[in-house]
Amino acid sequence: MRLKFISALSMIAFLLLCQTAQAEWQAVERIETYSIRGTTGAELYASIGKNGPLVGGKIRAIAHTRFKLTWSRKYERKANACALVTAHPKLIIIFTFPKPANALPAPTKKNWETFIAGLRDHERVHADSIVDLVRDIEAATVGLLVEDDPGCRKIKSEMKRRLSAISQAQKQRSRQFDQAEMGDGGNVRNLVLGLVNGG
Repeated sequence: MRLKFISALSMIAFLLLCQTAQAEWQAVERIETYSIRGTTGAELYASIGKNGPLVGGKIRAIAHTRFKLTWSRKYERKANACALVTAHPKLIIIFTFPKPANALPAPTKKNWETFIAGLRDHERVHADSIVDLVRDIEAATVGLLVEDDPGCRKIKSEMKRRLSAISQAQKQRSRQFDQAEMGDGGNVRNLVLGLVNGG
């Protein structure tokens, strides 16, 4: 009975340690810009269409959020099994936004400031989704135990399977968000109309 009680305490301590480790990391954020030119909203938007970042090597975006993610993982053999004891992520989120190369007339400047503030809010949702992705990966893998895996090979295959499903779900949510924001009545579409039409 005492042994079971100690084992239960050990498991609780292990889980608390995992949660503490997960709470420690912070994403690093970087902002990159690309240059556009124009004195009216329509000219600025046309310049965005020519100079915006290529997404997937095909489509030019107005703004974009991407990330670099690496892990430091510690595996441990437990009898004939393998466990992922810790996983520390290093997450860098990179935002890309347009930036006028020239001074803007007062009316255009006001519309531009509304436009770029709305774009930042939109891309922030993508950044938060990326952070959620990393936390989902932690939750799905830290503490994972795979039996009959003394070489810690099966556990990596199981992690790859889990991470693929989590990644696909995050990409699908991101696509759905963009479709809603850029469709009729969507926030980004309204921001573009406000910039181009001057209000």
